[in-house]
Amino acid sequence: MKRTVLISLAVVVIAAIGFVFAFTRDGQQVTPEGEGVVALDAGTFEAFPLPDYAAKHISDDYKSYLIEVEPGIKVHMLEVGSGYPVFLMHGNPTSGFLYRKVVEELPKDRLRLIMPTLVGLGFSSKVPADQHTLDNHIRWIDSALAQLDLSGLVYMGQDWGGPVGLGALGRSPGLIEGAVILNTALNAPTEASSLSRAHDIAKTPVVGELMFEGVVSIFERLPDAQGDPESVPADVADLYGRPVSESGNAKAPLAMMRMVPNSPDEPSSEQMREIERYLEGLDIPVEIVWGMNDPILGRALPQMKENFPDAPVTETQAGHFLQEEVPAEIAAALLRIVDQVQ
Repeated sequence: MKRTVLISLAVVVIAAIGFVFAFTRDGQQVTPEGEGVVALDAGTFEAFPLPDYAAKHISDDYKSYLIEVEPGIKVHMLEVGSGYPVFLMHGNPTSGFLYRKVVEELPKDRLRLIMPTLVGLGFSSKVPADQHTLDNHIRWIDSALAQLDLSGLVYMGQDWGGPVGLGALGRSPGLIEGAVILNTALNAPTEASSLSRAHDIAKTPVVGELMFEGVVSIFERLPDAQGDPESVPADVADLYGRPVSESGNAKAPLAMMRMVPNSPDEPSSEQMREIERYLEGLDIPVEIVWGMNDPILGRALPQMKENFPDAPVTETQAGHFLQEEVPAEIAAALLRIVDQVQ
């Protein structure tokens, strides 16, 4: 009897170890494959036909293509329109599709609207979890922009799209001519702090995997971050979540939550301090549009005002993914910046 119990316990322990290993594994690189080519002024790129569930959210005028930024690592690009370039950078765990409603409010005969998707999300390449560092993401987006051979642009960024987008532009001096800042963080922590309870859980080894890759679907919880939960219906959550969950490597959302620095000594803090120094020397027109009902970054507006003390501020009742809730207000701010630049 005692031996049977010991054997049963051993089986349970082995199963538990295997269960934990399955959740905590790093994941493999997954490289998307396109079909055909998209011709741009900068050259030809690998076309990426969108599946029906994604294509239905945008018009046929959009170009969908891939830019290889390192061997096997490709950034999925959406763009529409022609004219002055506008670089629209999303964050975690969405994709370039996050700007589709904003784009509807903008003149496509005047603006070339460029929407990359961060590596690990959407239809971009998936990489092992340990490759999700702020430095890597900045380098990848910088490479994508460099290959487009742009001479000037207006930038807009939200969530990780703030540090990644401005971090990339900081490596290409003179490219940015104006900016619209949405809910994001651009400053390194000066002391230990907590962004949110969810981020604290995410940073806990094993517990983070069990919670966010086992118990909770990050994509199904997107409405919880909104002023109006109905602004992210099931088909929109599916638009963001399905390419990740079906890829065979869904590590990016948790890995990007763990990238968020909550002390001055964490790896991302070094790049954040570089971005702060870059902002100090940036002399361009800027506007801020903020979702005050954002449970993650709503309270961060005062610090953003310190970064851009002369920037007009539009406060809205939107949540974290404000592009889904107040696209007209965002588009209006962008047009005001473009008008100043041109």
